[in-house]
Amino acid sequence: MSTPIEESPVLRPGLCSVTYRELTPAEVIDLARDAGLECIEWAGDVHVPAGDVAGAASVRGATEAAGLAVASYGSYLDFLGSEEEFALAAAGVVSAAEALGAPRIRVWAGRTGSAEADSQLRDTVVARIRHVADLTRPLGIDLGLEFHGHTLTDEVGSTLRLLEEVDRANVLTYWQPHQGMPSADALSTLRRVLDRTSTIHAFSWWPMAERLELAERADLWRGAVEILAAAGGDHDVLLEFVPDDDPSLLASEAATLREWLHP
Repeated sequence: MSTPIEESPVLRPGLCSVTYRELTPAEVIDLARDAGLECIEWAGDVHVPAGDVAGAASVRGATEAAGLAVASYGSYLDFLGSEEEFALAAAGVVSAAEALGAPRIRVWAGRTGSAEADSQLRDTVVARIRHVADLTRPLGIDLGLEFHGHTLTDEVGSTLRLLEEVDRANVLTYWQPHQGMPSADALSTLRRVLDRTSTIHAFSWWPMAERLELAERADLWRGAVEILAAAGGDHDVLLEFVPDDDPSLLASEAATLREWLHP
C-alpha cells in the first residue's frame, strides 16, 4: 500500500491594488504580471467601487486574461450606520465581489478600538457580520476581518473573541504586523490567529508608519513565512504599501517575497 503524498501548502504571492491608487486597473494588472505575482486583491475605494457590477466583471476578465487570479475584494465595509445605510452598503459590496469572482471580501470590524467599544457597538458589529456572512456563504465567498488598529481586531485577544462571537465558518481574519510592534511580538500574534487566518498583508513599516522595503524587516517576514509553511494550509501573501507608492519598486519587492515563499 502506497504512502499518501503530503501536499505542500500553497503560499501565493500577490498584490493589493490599493498600493497603487493612482493607477488604472490595467496598469495594476501589468505591474503585477510583470513582477511575477499570481493574484490581486482589488480595492473597493477606487478600482472596483461597491455596486459597480459591470466594472467588477470587466476587471475580473482583464485579471484572468493576464494569467492572474482575483485573490479578494478589498472592501471598506465597516458594519456601521443606520440599518438602511448598512443594508445598502452590504448589498453593493456583495454584488461587486460576486461579479469580480472574489473568493473573499475583506471587511473592517467597526472603526473603534476594542478597549473603547461598548457592548452595544460590539453586538451590532457581530450581528451585522453574521448577516453578511450568511449572504455570502451560498455564493462561496468568505469574509476576512482586517487585522487593524482602531477596530475590534486591534488586539489579538479581541480578534479571537470576535471570531467566536460571530461563529461563522466563512468568517476568517487577515493578519499583518501592528504598527510599532517588534517582530517577535508580531509573530506571536500570527501564531495565535493562524488557524483562522486566510490572508497576509505584507509590508515593512518601522518604527511606526515609516515605509521601508520588505527586506529591511527580513526577520519579521522570514519568520512569518516559516510559521505559515510549518502550519500547512493555503494562504495569499499580498504586498501592500511599498515606499513612496513607487511602481518601480514592485519588481524587486515581489522578487524578495517570492524568494521567501518559494526558496
